[in-house]
Amino acid sequence: MDTSVQGQQGRQKHPPGLYLLFLTEMWERFSYYGMRALLTLYLTTALVSGGLGFQKTTAMSLYGFFTGAVYFTPLAGGYLSDRFLGRRLAITIGGIAMALGNFMLFAQHNKFGLYTGLAFLIIGNGFFKPNISTLVGELYTDQDKRKDAAFTIFYMGINVGGFFAPLVCGYLAEDLFKTTANGVVQYGYRYGFLAAAIGMVIGQILFNALGDRYLGDIGKKPVGKSEDPVAAAAARAPLSKKDKQRTAVIIIITCFVVFFWAGFEQAGSSLTLYTDIFVDKHLFGWEVPTSWFQSLNPLFIVIFAPILSAFWVKLSSSKRGDLSAPTKMGLGMVMLGIGYMILILAVMQTGSDEKHIVTKANLLFIVLTYFMHTLGELFLSPVGLSMVSKLAPIKLASLLMGVWLASSGVANILGGKLAAFTQSLGYFEVFSLIGAVSIFMGLLLLLVSRMLVRMMD
Repeated sequence: MDTSVQGQQGRQKHPPGLYLLFLTEMWERFSYYGMRALLTLYLTTALVSGGLGFQKTTAMSLYGFFTGAVYFTPLAGGYLSDRFLGRRLAITIGGIAMALGNFMLFAQHNKFGLYTGLAFLIIGNGFFKPNISTLVGELYTDQDKRKDAAFTIFYMGINVGGFFAPLVCGYLAEDLFKTTANGVVQYGYRYGFLAAAIGMVIGQILFNALGDRYLGDIGKKPVGKSEDPVAAAAARAPLSKKDKQRTAVIIIITCFVVFFWAGFEQAGSSLTLYTDIFVDKHLFGWEVPTSWFQSLNPLFIVIFAPILSAFWVKLSSSKRGDLSAPTKMGLGMVMLGIGYMILILAVMQTGSDEKHIVTKANLLFIVLTYFMHTLGELFLSPVGLSMVSKLAPIKLASLLMGVWLASSGVANILGGKLAAFTQSLGYFEVFSLIGAVSIFMGLLLLLVSRMLVRMMD
């Protein structure tokens, strides 16, 4: 590790490199969430109205496959960066690929443009995602108590971008470039995708222009070729018994969080369609665009992440000590389940048949659901990123970050299947199943948390 960064760790303030990575991730997530907010609507809207006219079940399965593949490719991207590329170069390759992917969605309004664009996005995310999270961990020593707080701040970057993305891209698609021709409404989805591409380009310019100044030599070389003799030796050394135990903990908890993300990622598929059809979106006489509801989650994170970050720091300095990572994550899963219990109350009012809607649900049901999902996410996701960066052996750091992210891949594919079932089984049945399983798995994780803590040492 660069000595200037090590010196910064002795201070109470976070190193400035954290805020560069914050901004880089913010623009990448602007790009991703802007595209994601429009994807299901783009797929299911009729061709004459600016969409591709997919059946809803097909669209939600495709959405699930895409968002799943996005989180599988970090396994390959993490391996290649650990062995050959170095993390900084991998992030640049990933950023360029994702910008090209969104540009293809803008330039080609057909299935070729769709599949080519999604392929670039999947590949690019594989290089980008595991490496930027690992760089955050490298700014701190394993014993630094600020690490959980740092990942929570970093997570704010994700969600600042995630908040503005649906607003900007949704406004371009559903308002600014919406036209009417011969009585048919046409949406400007392609311009939303263009905005996502531009956001990705801005993030890469910042990262490459300021990287040397604020990150030093961190991430420039593969870990086995590091100029730091300690890091290079650790990268070549065989795994110890403790390394294997810690790796096992990462994999065990990864299996648990699959159930969290399968429920959480309904936001871009079944929750979007339910909101679009069954929720009364009028507010003071104005109809809120459907895509804007996906800004609720990042908005709540931006508000509550600093509070929770300060709480973790204060708790770690108290006599009682901080909650363990497995405990926090178990609580997060329970909160997700409670969010679905709130949503079920709305479904009981509206039913699942869009052709025979008795009444539309108050939008507060959706707001409260996203609020509980957000609290669950804050207890689980940034804590998990921090845990992986602490426990992963140096030689496997990016690869195991890729394994952690792959849980979202499995979850998104599973979530896509569950979302498709809402069209045959109904929203009540699917949302009830997701909520019950999330609460059960969260309680089970709380039950085994002490055993996992012992293995983590």
